[in-house]
Amino acid sequence: MISRRAFGALAIGAAASASVKGYAQQNPGAGVPRIGLLAYERVKGQVLQGLRDVGYDIGKDLIIEFRPNDPAEMLPRFAAELVVLNVDVIVASGTQAVRAAKEATQRIPIVTTGSGDPVGTGLVASLARPGGNITGMSLFQPELSGKRLELLREIAGDIPRVAVLWNPDDPPVVLSLRETESAGRALGIEVDGVEVRRADDFDAALASVTGLHPKAVVVLSSPLMMVNIRRIALWALESRLPAIFWERAFPASGGLMSYGPDLDSLARRSAVFVDKILKGAKPADLPIEQPTKFDLVINMATAKALGLTVPQSLLLRAVEVIE
Repeated sequence: MISRRAFGALAIGAAASASVKGYAQQNPGAGVPRIGLLAYERVKGQVLQGLRDVGYDIGKDLIIEFRPNDPAEMLPRFAAELVVLNVDVIVASGTQAVRAAKEATQRIPIVTTGSGDPVGTGLVASLARPGGNITGMSLFQPELSGKRLELLREIAGDIPRVAVLWNPDDPPVVLSLRETESAGRALGIEVDGVEVRRADDFDAALASVTGLHPKAVVVLSSPLMMVNIRRIALWALESRLPAIFWERAFPASGGLMSYGPDLDSLARRSAVFVDKILKGAKPADLPIEQPTKFDLVINMATAKALGLTVPQSLLLRAVEVIE
C-alpha cells in the first residue's frame, strides 16, 4: 500500500515529467529545458526551491544556467550570455536585470521574481495583460511608502523631517521617491531626497544627510543599497537615526527595521510561471502578480541603542524581532 505522502510525491514527479515531455514534443530536439537565472545568490536558492516544490528534479528535468545580477554594469553581458546559450526561460531578479534581459531578447520568455513597477518603467503593457515576453511578480505597492513613514513615526515619535537615500539610476526608485514625497505631504513630514549613484558617493551622501538634520531615514531599495546595506545600517546607528528599509537584510545588519514584501516567497512563486511556460503558456497571457504578504522586522538591540521604546502594538505586528 502506498502512503498518501508517497502517492503525492509520485503525482508531483509525474506532473513534472509530463511537463518536460510536453515541452520536448513542442520543441523537437530541444532535450531537457534550460533555465537562465539572472539573480542574487539568495534569490537563486529560493527559485530552485520553488522549482523543486512544483516537482522538478534540478539537473534531471531542468538544466540551470546561473549568472549573478551584481555588479549592475555586468547585467547586459550576463543577459547576452544566457541568450547565446539559447535558454528556454530567463528568470530575472530586480528591474535592472529584467530590463537587461528584455534588451537582450524579445523571443525568450522572461519571468521576474520581483520588479519595482513593471508598468511604470515600461517593461510591460499592463499587469493583467503584460504583452511581449515578460511576466512574473511585481514589487510595486505605492501605499508602502506611506506605511514606512507611519512606522517610523510610530516608533520614533514626531519626525518633521525625513531623509531618503535613493539611486536615481534605478527607474522604480524614482517612482518610490515620488510616492514617499507624496506620503510625506499627506502626513506633514518634509522629505529630502539624497542621491547615491555609486559606492564612491556614500561618504558625501551620508554627510549631506547629517547636514539636513533629519529625525529619521528611509532607504529605498536598489542593488546598490543592498550591496552597501551593512555600511548604511552602521552609519544610521552611529548617527543615532531611526531608519527603515524594504528588506530584512537591513535589521539583520544592525538597522532598526524593515517593511516590505516577502521576497523569498515571491522568488519561489516565480517557479510556477516557469512551469506554466514550459507547459506551453505564453508570457504575454500570464497576468503579473502583486505581493499580498508584507513583513515587518525590528531589531530590538538597535532600538535600545537609539533610546527608543518599541510599542507593544508594533511588536505584535512584526513577523520577526531580532534581539
